Amino acid sequence: MPVVALLLLPFLGSVLTALLPTRARSELAACAGLVSAGAAAWVISLFPRVRDGGVIRETISWVPSIGLDLVLRIDGFAWMFAVLITVIGALVCLYARYYMSPEDPVARLYALFLAFMGAMLGVVVSGNLVQLVVFWELTSLVSFLLIGYWHHRVDAQRGARMALTVTGAGGLALLGGVIVLGHIVGSYELDVALASGDRVRAHPLYPVALVLILLGALTKSAQFPFHFWLPRAMAAPTPVSAYLHSATMVKAGVFLLARLWPALSGTELWFWIVSGAGMTTLLLGAYIAMFQNDLKRVLAYSTVSHLGLITLLFGLNSSLAAVAGVFHIMNHATFKASLFMAAGVVDHETGTRDIRRLNGLIRAMPRTGTLALVASGAMAGVPLLNGFLSKEMFFAETMFLSAHPSVEVGLPALATLAAIFAVVYSLRFGYDIFFGPPSTDLPRQPEEAPRWMRTPIELLVLSCLIVGIAPTISIGPSLAAAARPVVGGTLPDYSLAIWHGFNPPFVMSLVAISGGVAGYLWLRKHQEQGRLQDTPFIERLNGRRLFEGALLGLTRLSRRVLGLVGTRRLQTQMFAIIAVALLLALLAAQGVPLEWGDRDRLPASPAFVILWGIGAVCAVGAAVMAKFHRLIAITLMGGAGLVTCLTFMWFSAPDLALTQVVVEVVTTILFLLGLRWLPMRIEGISRPVTARDRVRRARDLLLAIGAGSGLAALSYAMLTRPAPHSISPFFLGRALPEGGGANVVNVMLVDFRAFDTLGEITVLGAVALTVYALLRRFRPPPESVEQPQQQRALPADIVTDLMKPRTAEDAERGYMMVPAVIARVLLPVSVLVAAHFLLRGHNEPGGGFVAGLIVAIAMLMQYMVSGALWLEARARLRPARWIAAGLLLGATTGLGALAVGYPFLTTHTAHVRLPLVGEAHLPSASFFDLGVFAAVVGATLLTLTALAHQSLRAHRRSTQGPAPSTRKGTS
Repeated sequence: MPVVALLLLPFLGSVLTALLPTRARSELAACAGLVSAGAAAWVISLFPRVRDGGVIRETISWVPSIGLDLVLRIDGFAWMFAVLITVIGALVCLYARYYMSPEDPVARLYALFLAFMGAMLGVVVSGNLVQLVVFWELTSLVSFLLIGYWHHRVDAQRGARMALTVTGAGGLALLGGVIVLGHIVGSYELDVALASGDRVRAHPLYPVALVLILLGALTKSAQFPFHFWLPRAMAAPTPVSAYLHSATMVKAGVFLLARLWPALSGTELWFWIVSGAGMTTLLLGAYIAMFQNDLKRVLAYSTVSHLGLITLLFGLNSSLAAVAGVFHIMNHATFKASLFMAAGVVDHETGTRDIRRLNGLIRAMPRTGTLALVASGAMAGVPLLNGFLSKEMFFAETMFLSAHPSVEVGLPALATLAAIFAVVYSLRFGYDIFFGPPSTDLPRQPEEAPRWMRTPIELLVLSCLIVGIAPTISIGPSLAAAARPVVGGTLPDYSLAIWHGFNPPFVMSLVAISGGVAGYLWLRKHQEQGRLQDTPFIERLNGRRLFEGALLGLTRLSRRVLGLVGTRRLQTQMFAIIAVALLLALLAAQGVPLEWGDRDRLPASPAFVILWGIGAVCAVGAAVMAKFHRLIAITLMGGAGLVTCLTFMWFSAPDLALTQVVVEVVTTILFLLGLRWLPMRIEGISRPVTARDRVRRARDLLLAIGAGSGLAALSYAMLTRPAPHSISPFFLGRALPEGGGANVVNVMLVDFRAFDTLGEITVLGAVALTVYALLRRFRPPPESVEQPQQQRALPADIVTDLMKPRTAEDAERGYMMVPAVIARVLLPVSVLVAAHFLLRGHNEPGGGFVAGLIVAIAMLMQYMVSGALWLEARARLRPARWIAAGLLLGATTGLGALAVGYPFLTTHTAHVRLPLVGEAHLPSASFFDLGVFAAVVGATLLTLTALAHQSLRAHRRSTQGPAPSTRKGTS
């Protein structure tokens, strides 16, 4: 099966889980688990093809004309990461089924979880550097949503925002570094970059590319000085922490270091930056972890420390150290995921993660305690566990490194000190909570976790034991396959034997274990006596304060700048925008003088001149009447819009004219709905016109004349010049034979420029959702709450009944009964007209956009004349789902072309013979046009009905009184 199917599988699973009921916990867990397990089995089956240095490569044409392709590439290293992502993902899905509360919206959790899995798979299998950055930023975005899953909690909000800010900024730096790297090697293909190491290191831009790329890697893997964000991300649910902070998100940084190791390593600059950041993070994280009293914060800082260890190994410019780094990536993922899950079990069964309150749990939770102790031993580097083997390789590399004498002496000493700290915090996690007298003040009586909740921990701990006891058989082939691409193809000599004799690395291990036990006893004694602070002084010096202080300073600066240059007056804002635009245009005209072209002039048509004279009168009249009579101004604006429609018809552009007509209708409705909430003017109260007012009006008039005249002159200059390179022949000649349609405009939208159209409907949907979210908090002015005159003329009991969602007879007693009946009769006619324009759009004027607006207008008429309550009692339109369906249909149409080996959104035309109809012309672009139709219907209805619903809210507030205050400053 193609690799692209493996990449798409988690995203499809994400969509499927999002559509399932949010309380169907077992079904959601089963769906997400099966998707993850299926992907894991798929990845594992690829091992024979990458075992001996093979590379699986797939290239999908995206924009062949500019050489932009999607490249999917799996070698041994990418395979190893894909196994970690999918296997641990499947285990976390099972674990989350029992961890999450029945009140939690687990559909959202699993949907985001699978989306993150797909993004991580995209990072590791990308064969194009720019493509890798796209998936890289997608992981930051989805992790932001996962960390802030419990968005009602302040710590989750702050942790998610901090993680997104730091990793997102690092992603921007990575993009810059990738661009520079691509410039150096002349390609963004990963294979080309990996094969150009000597050229990269010798280039003058190498330091720039290296620093930018390392900023991306170090921020993602929480390396000093960016380590502060990861502990704040512990506000996420424990299943999320077990996945993101053991096997996926934080591993993306060290993945990038290993992925680009052949191209970027081998220099002094690489050594000092990478190994320096790694060693600092290794020590700092381990030291702070010893003093934490929250189980997840212990694991968070220990994760920071172990990531520092891996970073240090990749920074040593040694192929054997790189192999050790790959090995520790694998080991750390297994024991750290099991420890996070064990911490979640303790929290789930006791109601607390505070180490100071947890004691003697081994009696109530013997199985969980045993698993946690074994995993803690692996984290501490105890023999016969997998962590011991990679730690020994780490010690060997630090001991036999050839460098400056101070480095040769200091590096082993600091490595041993960090290992001592690791033993201390491992004992705090394992011994402190499971041994000693049983706790008596826990929120819940502890008991063993459900069987299937422990199963993922058991499997991960079992892997720690198997690798620790029989490493050559269990992990040897996988490690060789994973490390070979990192070191450039030729593996150094290394051994996975459990016993290497009584050598310096073994002595360092003995010192670390014995020193760690002594340090733990000393620390525990002083904590019991209250001689140590809960938070060490060094933790208060971390980058979090600098980060928050920088954000605060930027916020204050922006407010001061806004206070200096900003204003709430719309007139002043418009004046500034137009004046700046006019100034820039005048400056541009200095370089390119505005001159008339030599194109032949056509004689003026009296009818056309009269037509535009009417349009000019309507436009000027609308501007004048906007201050006094808004309804008249809107009517005159409609007249100007109608003149525009006729102009399009005049120039033989029926598609544009048709679109303009329906847009004018929708815009008019929008203005009418908006007028309802504008502040009311009180007649007879106005201040006298001053000399300052006259000067301001004269200034605005001159600016308007200048801007308008400039645009008119620019338009005339362009129209009088011949188009030297017209693109019209290209589309006119290819629309029918290649796009399968005679309507060139529609073929451009759904075929030649379909990707642009997909982006436009995506933006349209996003804008509609944004408007809806803003209108939910909109509070109309008090005077606008009063009912219109025609409604006040009705008896009070009828008005009250109109606001109640009761029967059809109640709603039909309104003052617009006759228009309501007419609108209902016209509804099926409007739908039929919309279907006509939709189906004919590929060959005649029409299309999905026009059809969508026609249906939206028809439905809006039902809202206007029958009322929202009457309509929504009979038809649940769900505009947001229309938007989602439209985007999904448009994207699926494009992916269908990819599935059969063509570029994204390539159109295919079929001619089928239907009974009683004959031969039918069926282009695949019709399905894309149907997606446009659905997105336009949903976006239009969502925007306008959200505004219309303010009438209901306002009336209810006016009749029920003010709502009780829920937060400071609101009511």
